[in-house]
Amino acid sequence: MSAQVKVGEECLEEFVVEEKHTASHIGSGTVSVLSTPSMIAFMERTSLNCVQKHLPPQYTTVGTMVNVRHLKPAPLGGKVVVKARVVEFDGKRILFEVEALYNNETIGKGLHERYVVDKEKFLGKVKAR
Repeated sequence: MSAQVKVGEECLEEFVVEEKHTASHIGSGTVSVLSTPSMIAFMERTSLNCVQKHLPPQYTTVGTMVNVRHLKPAPLGGKVVVKARVVEFDGKRILFEVEALYNNETIGKGLHERYVVDKEKFLGKVKAR
């Protein structure tokens, strides 16, 4: 497998905080603001999309580590911009710096790790368990 993932590549995606993304809806809190699990999902999705275009069709990446801090809230209906920047790539392991912003203010940041896998082989291992 030959991927053209480049260290330093940065990707941005914008998300709108919907009811399904709030802490009160998910059950991770009791207020209607962006939940930490949803912020992490936005970071993972942005990271996945950032490198998926560089992989052959039979490959994808799977998340293996998330180490982020959720620093400030974002309200229901708010637009959150997520940045994912590749900081390490060794052929299979990809490490991202991730950041979430609301109104140009950092609301979350940290590191996210993904591994490149062959989809069929990966699912075969899951089925074998």
